[in-house]
Amino acid sequence: MTDNADLAALIRTIPDYPKPGILFRDVSTLLLDGPGFRATIDRMAAMVAPDTTLIAGIEARGFVVAAGLSYALGLGKLMLRKPGKLPGEKIGTDYALEYGTDRIEMHVGHVREGQKVLLVDDLIATGGTALAGVDLITRGGGIVEQALFIVDLPDLGGAEKLRAQGIRVDCLIDFEGD
Repeated sequence: MTDNADLAALIRTIPDYPKPGILFRDVSTLLLDGPGFRATIDRMAAMVAPDTTLIAGIEARGFVVAAGLSYALGLGKLMLRKPGKLPGEKIGTDYALEYGTDRIEMHVGHVREGQKVLLVDDLIATGGTALAGVDLITRGGGIVEQALFIVDLPDLGGAEKLRAQGIRVDCLIDFEGD
C-alpha cells in the first residue's frame, strides 16, 4: 500500500455499486473519522502548488474536500455544481461517467482571467468529471495546472487523461484493479 495506508484503511469498499462489477470506494467512512479527515486535509494541503489562488470543488464530495483545503490554505472555493443549483448566469458542460452521463455548471465571473485554480474531488476514476471541471474553469478564464484527489483508481485511466493535458495530478491513495 502507500504511505497513506492509515487513511486507505478508513475507506470502505462497496461491491456491485452502482452496478454489478463496480467496486465503489466510499470515502464517507473516512470523512466520519475526525482525525482521519484532518490528516487527509493536512496531507493534501501540503501537496498544493504555492501559486494556487482558488480551490474548485466538484459536487458533492469534492465540496467537502475543497472546503477543508480552502480553510487550511486561506483560499476561496469555487463550486462546480450539478444542473439547476446555481441562480446566476452560468456555463456548463456535459460529460461521460464510467456508468452514464452527467453535467456540471459554474457561475460566470467567479474565475478571474489567468487565475491559477486547483481542481479537487474525492476520487478520480475515468476522469470524465475532472475533465469537465477543467473545461469549465478554462472556459471561465482560469488555468488548471494541478488536480488533487483523495483516491485514484489508476486502472481506469482518469489521472493519465489529465496528465496528457499537462495537468499535475496528485492523489493520497491508489486502489489498483478497479
